[in-house]
Amino acid sequence: MEILKLGIPKGSLESATIDLFKKAGWKITTSARSYFPSIDDPSLRCMLVRAQEIARYVESGTLDAGITGKDWILENNTDVEVVADLVYSKASFQPTRWVLAVPHDSPIHTLADLQGKRIATELVEYTRRYFAERQITVDVEFSWGATEAKAAEGLVDAIVEVTESGSTIRAHGLKIVWELFTSTPQLIANRTALRQSAKRDKIEQIALLLQGALAAEAKVGIKMNVPKEHLDRIVSMLPSLTAPTVSSLYKTDWFAVESVISEEVVRELIPRLIKNGAVGIIEYPLNKIV
Repeated sequence: MEILKLGIPKGSLESATIDLFKKAGWKITTSARSYFPSIDDPSLRCMLVRAQEIARYVESGTLDAGITGKDWILENNTDVEVVADLVYSKASFQPTRWVLAVPHDSPIHTLADLQGKRIATELVEYTRRYFAERQITVDVEFSWGATEAKAAEGLVDAIVEVTESGSTIRAHGLKIVWELFTSTPQLIANRTALRQSAKRDKIEQIALLLQGALAAEAKVGIKMNVPKEHLDRIVSMLPSLTAPTVSSLYKTDWFAVESVISEEVVRELIPRLIKNGAVGIIEYPLNKIV
């Protein structure tokens, strides 16, 4: 059996990634004493690797595929195949943003104002290239952590930092003056591995099911029974991916109606459905939509 070596991001994305794989159909079990989680698929071998390093290991072929952020692919300037964008983060299902932030009382308002200034960031190489392409000379230093505090205490003039909501940046008395790019996790693959049919098929299977699990987020299934005289009205009220499924109930003038809808509209929709003749309404969660 051809074994696919798969990198799972260790750290902030670890829990969200394992949860996503569970919804997609794979159970990954980790141990605090091992970097090799078990997975209920004999054709996969998982390894926990820092997201910052996965792209380099995939490029070299040490890993056949892996999940890492677009930001670390750009930082390492790696030659890998991006198989799928997977829009999720440690706290939400939104892209993260890499931003330039300065203290609230800073005179820096534009990128040009950073000429000759010092910037702290974990994204050193990308930040250097970003400013060099704009012909702005800056001193970029690597930050081992507590990056926001360095700007707040005047150790550096600005920071380039990742954020989801901006709340941590604001809490440190900083303001965002520029957004460099947005980043999402991506399923990436080694180009040689993709030329092997068994590994390519497995990578494509993973991409399909992970994207299906993400498509099911914030959506639910809903089904109900509806008398014939109210059927058209009820069907017209239901949003759906294509059209609601309607089937007749055995030896009656009633119908079973089923649809997939956004979770946020359910609380408003169910009372309206009841008022218009639907009964026996069932709402259920979804794992995947493919």
